[in-house]
Amino acid sequence: MKKKNSYRKMLLLTVIGAVCVLSLGINTAYGRRNSNRSMKNKNQRVAVLNQEDQEGIIWMRSEEKIARDVYITLGKEWDLPQFRNIARSEQKHMNALKRLLVLFNLTDPIKDNTVGVFPSTHFQELYDELIELGSQSAIDALIVGATIEDLDIKDLQEFIVQTTNTKVIETYENLLRGSRNHLRAFVKGLEARGETYTPQYISQEEFDEIISTPTERGGKRGKNGGKRGGKRRGNR
Repeated sequence: MKKKNSYRKMLLLTVIGAVCVLSLGINTAYGRRNSNRSMKNKNQRVAVLNQEDQEGIIWMRSEEKIARDVYITLGKEWDLPQFRNIARSEQKHMNALKRLLVLFNLTDPIKDNTVGVFPSTHFQELYDELIELGSQSAIDALIVGATIEDLDIKDLQEFIVQTTNTKVIETYENLLRGSRNHLRAFVKGLEARGETYTPQYISQEEFDEIISTPTERGGKRGKNGGKRGGKRRGNR
């Protein structure tokens, strides 16, 4: 069983890492194209975004759609409450990022909101691979969910570190709180089946702290909520 789980996790790490590296270039192009447009909006009540902030918002918009779509699809295959509940939450995350795109006059990378449809072949391949892995068993599906949230936490922490925009930070911290709660839910589902999850992106120490603390409510952060650790995102 341990060998099988190790193989699952290594495969997930390889798939997500490879596809995310490829798709970064596409997201960067979106941000650059809209930089001048944001700079010209003189009626903005918030600070103009720098290049990294623009890329971060666009990146997370696509990443949250990956999460939503995977959970909707796997939720139809496996009768697990985690997927039903968290898919709805991921839609809220997508909406929050959409509001930032509108506020800062950035182009939305999501041209088609249909489940399982993505603007680039790279994100499409990621979705397809995750669905294939999660379709093997309920345990594999829960591992896929935990891995997605693990990656979300890492990315959000890195984006928080690199920005000084208070509106962006507020949005990211709300999403981060949600991702920690989602990770707790998926890990709980695995533990109920006698399985464990080993973090692939955040540290074991941070993972243990998240899992050992209760679900976070509203805008208040839990014991581990104020962390802004992680390296800058240049090397993915």
